[in-house]
Amino acid sequence: MSAPDPGDRKKPLYLKVIACEVAFREVCHIAAQTQNVLDLDFLTQGHHDTPASGRLEIQEKIDGTPAGKYDALVLGYGLCSNILNGLTAKDTPLVVPRAHDCITFFLGSKERYQERFEGNPGTYYYTSGWLECIRRRNLEGSSKNMFLPVHSQAGIRSAYEEWVAKFGEEEAKYLLEVMGDWTSTYTHGTLIDFDFTKPLALRERVKQICSDRGWQYTEVEGRLDLFRHLLNGDWAEDEFLVVKPGERIVPSFDDRIIKAERTQKAELSHEKAQ
Repeated sequence: MSAPDPGDRKKPLYLKVIACEVAFREVCHIAAQTQNVLDLDFLTQGHHDTPASGRLEIQEKIDGTPAGKYDALVLGYGLCSNILNGLTAKDTPLVVPRAHDCITFFLGSKERYQERFEGNPGTYYYTSGWLECIRRRNLEGSSKNMFLPVHSQAGIRSAYEEWVAKFGEEEAKYLLEVMGDWTSTYTHGTLIDFDFTKPLALRERVKQICSDRGWQYTEVEGRLDLFRHLLNGDWAEDEFLVVKPGERIVPSFDDRIIKAERTQKAELSHEKAQ
């Protein structure tokens, strides 16, 4: 099955959405407005802390999808500690945002993410989903109530192993040291807020967290462009990767963030057909 043409709007697309629960409110907000028909499947936050098990659960969701039922499966995940690395499209195309992590979703684009990352070092970002996951995991008032994709110990170990394989042990140790410095030098807590989340009084909660940690509090306007394009089927190549059946996702280590490559099984089938 080939990827549907986003420009064809004769009938709504039928999409299955597999997303992290941190994006629950944002995805539901867009889902209520899109003309497409969506089946929503939210997975528990924290899979990027243990990328191998998270990747396995996402792949099981992909493999368990009946062939021909949906026009595409869309993933509400960024590269997130390489949780996407190796995910394979089975019978239905996968559509994946080009994003380092979910903060990209809430800021609206990988370009805005990069701009904020470079211009605001030492910043820890909060959204309604992050704060609600703290409550769901019973971490309120705990020193453990900070979590970001690559900053958990499991995520660090996974990243370190991949760095060793790619760059060698000496360079991997240097990158690990840099990561350790980064996690210990937060100076700001920034709330990414939307009009529809303002009634939740998130500002007061994040201000208190910042006060408790001696951080400066800041706010930034959230943008839903990436979520909207994802769920509306507007899959421009510079924003999204469309993975065809028989292909898998791998990091691209460039501005594209991710790319698709044929699986060994698909490559062998192709060679036999020639």
